[in-house]
Amino acid sequence: MTDTIDEASALRADGRPFVLATVVWRRAPTSGHVGAKAIVLPDGTVHGFVGGACAAATLVRQALDALATGEPRLLFLGPLDQFDGALREGVVRVPMACESEGALEIYLEPVLPSPHVLVIGDSALAKTLAAMAEALGWSAEVVDDVDALSALRADARTALVVATQGRYDEAATQAALASDAGYVGLVASRKRAAAVDGWLRESGVDDATMARLRSPAGLDLGAVDHTEIAVAVLAELVALRASGGLRAAADPAMSDMAEAQDVICGMTVTIAGALHVSDWVGHAYYFCAASCKRSFEEDPEKYAAASRR
Repeated sequence: MTDTIDEASALRADGRPFVLATVVWRRAPTSGHVGAKAIVLPDGTVHGFVGGACAAATLVRQALDALATGEPRLLFLGPLDQFDGALREGVVRVPMACESEGALEIYLEPVLPSPHVLVIGDSALAKTLAAMAEALGWSAEVVDDVDALSALRADARTALVVATQGRYDEAATQAALASDAGYVGLVASRKRAAAVDGWLRESGVDDATMARLRSPAGLDLGAVDHTEIAVAVLAELVALRASGGLRAAADPAMSDMAEAQDVICGMTVTIAGALHVSDWVGHAYYFCAASCKRSFEEDPEKYAAASRR
């Protein structure tokens, strides 16, 4: 368990998304024990152990769903006869129809990197905005060098805010738009923003790229001081975050995990790396456990026909 905690801390420090799975309740017989932990990565890799083979595919699928929504969930895995309506509201219930009569409750906690606010410019506004972002628990930094942008990691969770106060607005905004930042904003008056817009378009920046630019950045509060402008920009970033933005881009493997249904027990099995597979009349059947595979191979025609109904 210590290794799992250490790995989780390292992933979080490195800004990598993952799900921490913890067994919070069990009913024997089951191989999962209360307090057992595992980490599920965006590509479906599992480090650690919380249950047997029957739980593995369901754990990964539910964990990746939690990672996509950013919301934790409590997962109940047990026999069908346990689904009597007595479970607490909001618990995700998944039947485990294997031979074991055990049951598990696993808490899935998605851990997503916090947004990163990168302010370009050297001004009271830039420093105030960075301080406010850090007060939210976000990371932030201020740079005053457009050439340094290419060396900085700006990804989907990064908000790039240009606050160069007319000194090099055009160059900074163009460099920001060339990055992979999830938000690009220019702090400027409407007149100045229009001038920068025209310069960028004349420089060949296309419409799709220009559509990414928030200019002027922040909520429209009229003529206000730099502290209130920082609040207006941060409010816009918070709204974007609440709507699902400024999150690390999902690994394509999250949506490419092909699955099959065990024709014996109905459990979902991840095809990649499946341990129990049987080929019959040119078709592959996947099973959650050796017992299901054995049952199928005793009468494959019966179960194959049932699966086609």
